Amino acid sequence: MQTYWPEFLTVALVHLLAVASPGPDFAVMLRQALFQSRRNALLCAVGIGAGILVHVTYSLLGIGLLIQQSILLFSILKVLGALYLAWIAVQCLRARAGGIHVGQHSGTRQSGAAALRLGFLTNTLNPKATLFFVSLFSVVISPGTPVALQAGYGLYMALATGLWFAMVAVFFTLPQVRRGFNRFGHWLDRLMGGVLLLLAGQLLFSTVSGSEPPSGPTPGTGR
Repeated sequence: MQTYWPEFLTVALVHLLAVASPGPDFAVMLRQALFQSRRNALLCAVGIGAGILVHVTYSLLGIGLLIQQSILLFSILKVLGALYLAWIAVQCLRARAGGIHVGQHSGTRQSGAAALRLGFLTNTLNPKATLFFVSLFSVVISPGTPVALQAGYGLYMALATGLWFAMVAVFFTLPQVRRGFNRFGHWLDRLMGGVLLLLAGQLLFSTVSGSEPPSGPTPGTGR
């Protein structure tokens, strides 16, 4: 077991760099923390962590390699991800002035199931996360590593991701932090919407231009 510690530490370091990098997951999590209850923000974090398990599962089964090698399948994934990000972006761009009103943003009250689903789908439909995990399990993690241990790596990454975004949720739901964002919260929401819309456009453009998924590992998933 000791022979696998260097590999695990490498996986943990690469994953830390990936999960801390800005991207759709962080943008959605920030919006949840500022405009929803702490409970819903934490549920969104749980959903993001659960989404990691989907990437780990198909990477272990080898389906991820098929997606990576098939331009058609990867293009479908990118289009689905882009459409979902665009839908979230539209909700952000509709933000109105008037400060942060927890649980009443955009005139709707979000259910716990909706918060969980939002985090899960945002992570699951992120094609950059697909590339990251396929590269991680095919390049960084040795094929000789026992499957049970690889699954353990995946479980660790899911828990670490959920914990990271839970800390983000707790911090940005602090009353003093919310008060700091209160005057320009709707502008922040619109900014997040613009970022997500740009990400969606980038995905669609790369699909139309016919760019192939890279074969090498990348430390950032864009989460």
